[in-house]
Amino acid sequence: MLKQIALTLFTIFGISTVSNAQLAYEIGFIAGPVAFQSDYGQRHDQSTNIGNTGFGIGAVHWINFSSAANGNEYFNEHFKVRSEISFSKTDFQHFGRWVEGKPSVGKEKLKAMSGKTYLLNVGAQLNYSPFMTIHEFEKYVGSFYPYLTVGVMASYYSTQANSSLGQLGIPATTPDKYLVPSEGNQYGFSTESGFTISALLGVGVQYKLDEMNDLLFEIRYQGFNSDWIDGLNPNRDLYKENKAKDSQVWFNFGYSHYLEF
Repeated sequence: MLKQIALTLFTIFGISTVSNAQLAYEIGFIAGPVAFQSDYGQRHDQSTNIGNTGFGIGAVHWINFSSAANGNEYFNEHFKVRSEISFSKTDFQHFGRWVEGKPSVGKEKLKAMSGKTYLLNVGAQLNYSPFMTIHEFEKYVGSFYPYLTVGVMASYYSTQANSSLGQLGIPATTPDKYLVPSEGNQYGFSTESGFTISALLGVGVQYKLDEMNDLLFEIRYQGFNSDWIDGLNPNRDLYKENKAKDSQVWFNFGYSHYLEF
């Protein structure tokens, strides 16, 4: 069954077949909370960071070349090529000083707003361990393999924007800044689906559970080439506080299993 899963992943990510004797394969999964940095709430605010946290899961496949005799020993022993398909869901609300304190019409409109986004990511990463070789890690049960990871994802998103006061798009329910056209959209909010590119940068560690199995933990940043992932994007020319595109930070716990062909 594990071999069938691995071969399916090879097909999905378009990995060319090479002599099995020269490659080592792992498959596994990751799961954990996702802290979304969006236009909902106050930036760098603890209540926003906690309140707009979702959850993600993923299936992962690694290839390393530690058994290959191609003369590039450093690359073979310190790098792994990683393919991944992952999914996350996050619910949004406004938190922080913009909705706290003395009540006002504007604050009530913000409080009434909510949203959600679903994300499907497919892509590849390069894992690099500067401190330990792959063979050293494989020899000793209980050892740690710290690594850095960098990669690119193709991301499909589906987002919704709502208000408990009624349909968004009219002054009675919508804060003024979201009624202004933005980046070709009629308003500064949107309920839509689309594709975008995202970049990944992270740090993690694998723990050698036994000869064929590892546990892992990693923290990684995922930045999107779009500001519509959360469904909000106020006009940047008028609202200068809308500086950054959407991003999220993953806190992943996972498991990997080595395959024998």
